[in-house]
Amino acid sequence: MPTDFDERARTWDDDPTRVQRAHAAAEAIAAAVPLESSTRLLEYGAGTGLASQALASHVGSITVAEPSEGMRAIMADKVAVGTLPAETRIWDLDLTVHAVPEEPFDVIVTLMTLHHIHDLAVVLDSFAELLVHGGHLCVVDLEAEDGSFHDDDPDFDGHHGLGRASLTEKLHAAGFRDVRFERCYEIEKDGRSYPLFLMTCTAGR
Repeated sequence: MPTDFDERARTWDDDPTRVQRAHAAAEAIAAAVPLESSTRLLEYGAGTGLASQALASHVGSITVAEPSEGMRAIMADKVAVGTLPAETRIWDLDLTVHAVPEEPFDVIVTLMTLHHIHDLAVVLDSFAELLVHGGHLCVVDLEAEDGSFHDDDPDFDGHHGLGRASLTEKLHAAGFRDVRFERCYEIEKDGRSYPLFLMTCTAGR
């Protein structure tokens, strides 16, 4: 997956629908969980950092984690020109293979990432470890679909969206509580509409 995204990184932000989607997700997140000037934000699977850009004025420190070298290079460029805050930290982090960093965060945001990950339990356990007690996990992702969303990507081998019940079960197993879902956006693709949910939950039983 990283190699594919490396190739797509330079033109990723050229698609206005991706920018619009990130802004819509950020607005929904800002309305759903408390954010303030002291909030330590981690965006996981950050891509080019679009969600963090949109949330920058709502939080204190930002860390963006992304396994694709090409995507990280774009974010580094954004930091250099001020599109992302100068203090933004860029991590090469894949929680399916890397150790969990020993750093606390108040909010973790992930946008259209989890449906690419086979072993969700490992990543959700890692999120629970990274968040302070009472911290918030915010997931924006595809509702369960028939597999057509990735018809144009023959190499895709992730989930066909995420079922709410199954994801809730995995979140509870990882130690999250107060799991809530809401519809937050729709992607129009090939004449079809694919809804996205915002899921928020709280770390700590």
